[in-house]
Amino acid sequence: MTKSAGEYWVCSVLASAGWGAALTRDGLERTDILAVRADDSRTMVEVQVKTASPTPRPHWRCGTKTQLPALSDREWFVFVALDSTPGRAPSSYVVPRDHVWAAAWMEHQRWLTEPGVPPGRRNTGFDQARVYAPTWEGYRDAWGLLEQPTSRCPVRLPQAWRSWVDDPRIGLPPGHPWRSAGLPIWEPVDE
Repeated sequence: MTKSAGEYWVCSVLASAGWGAALTRDGLERTDILAVRADDSRTMVEVQVKTASPTPRPHWRCGTKTQLPALSDREWFVFVALDSTPGRAPSSYVVPRDHVWAAAWMEHQRWLTEPGVPPGRRNTGFDQARVYAPTWEGYRDAWGLLEQPTSRCPVRLPQAWRSWVDDPRIGLPPGHPWRSAGLPIWEPVDE
């Protein structure tokens, strides 16, 4: 039920913001919702929804399918953290696909190579990467981002992560577009 709750929540928010949203019902591997702007712009977005059950420390598994480059300038993720109180709105984070790929890689690499952890203690593969809610805080309720191509979206990851891009322990994933095209604008986010 968790997956469905998140998908329907995202559809309701999109509809209330003037988007015609339709669930793909598992018909597309990378897209849960297709939405078209109901105004004259006819802008379309492809949305992958990841939903976390109610927990004190929400997190989402970002496996290998999550960590793929965007195929268009309109691929988004919405991370939904359900509230434990029935009827209360969940938290939601609207994130461009390439930002998700970078964040999942960096959070996992930092965890794998954390100083002071004995070698061999942490050996979980990249396919089991997890991203925690504080990572997405800069994208909380950022529904307005959907109005623009993902390539124009500033990075809203925690500011400390900017140094991780150049850290040889962490860096960016191999083949990530920011390696060749350079980093987008990095907006400071309070941590």
